[in-house]
Amino acid sequence: MRDGSASVIEVVDLRKIYRIYRRPQDRLFQAFARGKQLYREFQALDGVSFAVGRGEVVGILGRNGSGKSTLLQILVGTLGASSGQVAVRGRVAALLELGAGFNPEFSGIENVFLNAAILGLDRAETEARLAEILAFADIGDFVHQPVKTYSSGMYVRLAFAVAACVDPEVLIVDEALAVGDVKFQSKCFRRFEELVGRGKTILFVTHSVEQVVRHCGRALLMEGGRLIDDGEPRQIVNRYVDLLLGGDASAEAAVAADALPCVPRHAERLELRAGYCETEYRWGEGGAELFDAELRRPGGGHELSYRTGEMIELVLRGRFLRACHRPIFGVYVKTPDGITVYGNSSRNLLREFPAADVGDEREVVFGMRLHLGAGSYLLSLGLAEEEGADVRALDRRYDVLQFEVHAPPAAVGIADLQAVCRIGVNGDEK
Repeated sequence: MRDGSASVIEVVDLRKIYRIYRRPQDRLFQAFARGKQLYREFQALDGVSFAVGRGEVVGILGRNGSGKSTLLQILVGTLGASSGQVAVRGRVAALLELGAGFNPEFSGIENVFLNAAILGLDRAETEARLAEILAFADIGDFVHQPVKTYSSGMYVRLAFAVAACVDPEVLIVDEALAVGDVKFQSKCFRRFEELVGRGKTILFVTHSVEQVVRHCGRALLMEGGRLIDDGEPRQIVNRYVDLLLGGDASAEAAVAADALPCVPRHAERLELRAGYCETEYRWGEGGAELFDAELRRPGGGHELSYRTGEMIELVLRGRFLRACHRPIFGVYVKTPDGITVYGNSSRNLLREFPAADVGDEREVVFGMRLHLGAGSYLLSLGLAEEEGADVRALDRRYDVLQFEVHAPPAAVGIADLQAVCRIGVNGDEK
């Protein structure tokens, strides 16, 4: 937890328990039940503690039902806690459920004044900021129409404009940006940067791991109503992805590089390859080891520098410590700031893959053409097993190998779209 004296948000041992009744009438009958319990308890938050400092941008990740939205509602004050302490210093602007805080019968303009009043602004202050709010929302004459006629995108535009333009000390956003278009999302993140530059604090819930890595300096991971991790965004994102894929990257489940008893027959190991990243994030339940990866031109040796458009081969080598009926080898290409450029697996690219027995080694070659722009890229690799509808992670190695791509100097971006250019003169091309 951060130093409380410098914190804008402090949460200590926060708990929220809901009573779940089997029938609606049991809520009434409970008052006369004389000690009999007609409900079961659901613990939405279980002992959550953290602090957030001024000027931090903190992303909150977690699977559905992990307690993220409940936490934010308590921070905003729209929901009470069962126990624990919460302190939020300064004006808080929040964008929670889509359309929350809007009266559907009021026009957009009327809802701007309503929301601003809820946030503590008087009419004169709101009028002084009205032009900025409407310009940011950019919904035209619809501001004079009842918001019940708005699309979801118009809702979020107006709601975010109010929340971001009232000069809050803390801005809290819960998934709302997911319904905005790309242009508006870009505008929102530019406003985030402006607010942080003025020392404001931002908390936002999202399922977009790329947004967390690119825009946050810190991330929290929720699971089962508990805060299970708090730290550097890339580390938290990796663990969140593990949870989504059905694994648990807890310390007990993590696979250390020296914990695997496998000694491969090949001379090379991935840890000895050029470009290996010692900061890789590795985990899995064991039973197999992805012990080597080689990046090369077809027929060549391991290299790390390529030109845009080249054909390359990625060779993955794994060894099995137990029988595996349906092995899966996978690869992801990412930018250093966490954007996934491409991902695929042997399950998608091959009609079938031979089962492996104890002690077997398998070599898989992925052929890929590098339609990538100039820059550095990271490879994340995996070896898994398919069991029915489930995929079990045996050995996952995230951000394990770095390579470089060189492109023509005039081209920019992370993709090579192989553009061509023609000149038309009086309808004729030259």
